[in-house]
Amino acid sequence: MMNLYDQEDQLKDASELADPVSEEVLEEPTPDSNKEEISAEERLSEDIQEDDGRAWYVVHCYSGYENKVRHNLEQRIETMGMKDEIFDVVVPTEEEIEVKDGKRRTVERRVFPGYILVNMILAEESWYVVRNTPGVTGFVGMGSTPTPLRSEEVSQIIKRMEADAPRIKVTFKTGERIRIVDGPFNDFRGTVAVIDMEKAKVRVMVNFFGRETPVELDFLQVEKA
Repeated sequence: MMNLYDQEDQLKDASELADPVSEEVLEEPTPDSNKEEISAEERLSEDIQEDDGRAWYVVHCYSGYENKVRHNLEQRIETMGMKDEIFDVVVPTEEEIEVKDGKRRTVERRVFPGYILVNMILAEESWYVVRNTPGVTGFVGMGSTPTPLRSEEVSQIIKRMEADAPRIKVTFKTGERIRIVDGPFNDFRGTVAVIDMEKAKVRVMVNFFGRETPVELDFLQVEKA
């Protein structure tokens, strides 16, 4: 991506943060939480239209603490009266389907683990508020100044967050043993021969009637043995 900016400061004490969370199992949203999740993409889209000097910046933080760091920063913005210079904080996420123990579940994954996006007017005071938020380890940029995201980069992030179909998590590799969890070969074991990421298909060599037979399956029909 880009180099981290200003690494001379010592990292803040991790004890100030809550336990890390790398994924969240999605449940039926409450009206309020649903509004927040929907508006994240809308806020990204709206803010790139402003012309008052604001821009989206990438901030590095402890991986797994993204939501806690966002909460910390939002509190500092409120208590330090910085709403006119720091406008929004977003943790980009996307939905992902995984198969575990024969069950499918949808989880919410961080698009960029260890990073959050901050919409702000870059100035000495606003930089200081963000940089000294517990859990923040630095801005991302080229050279000595944080580099704002280009509008097309923001658009790409929005597109990824708004994807119609959840991504499917692939936990297996070519040559590994897997178990089929759905379809006519349910509970058969086999070896992964080919993985087609574009079609979300996997070809598995299954021992059927004493001979190795290739079987093409969807990603969601198999799991790592």
